[in-house]
Amino acid sequence: MLDALWARRSATVRELVEGGCDDLAYTTVMTTLDRLFKKGFLTRSEEGRAFRYVPRLSRDELHQETAGHAFRQLLDAAPASSLPLSFLVEILGERDAQLLNDLQKLVERKRRDLGQKEMNRLETIKEKD
Repeated sequence: MLDALWARRSATVRELVEGGCDDLAYTTVMTTLDRLFKKGFLTRSEEGRAFRYVPRLSRDELHQETAGHAFRQLLDAAPASSLPLSFLVEILGERDAQLLNDLQKLVERKRRDLGQKEMNRLETIKEKD
């Protein structure tokens, strides 16, 4: 259903049932959209006696948020942060050596960003003195 909403950008239950989810009962689509709304995946606005649903996140944003949540859980659950990180590096190496290069570039970019933020913070403190 999220795929159908991403394709349409917004839809009512009836529009989804008539436009491709016709193998599902109207009440099934309605219940699923209501649950996705309650979980924060969708926004909705009243449109007559129905609701118009809109995805809160794009597909890429949802994947990013989901992956971030999973990584946070792994880091929080591990006795040492290096354990899940070592698994990540191992899995990336098994999949594709280029992924390890991509990870290295991301780490380097994040270090530069953090270094710049720290420099800005120190300059702000210095200006206040």
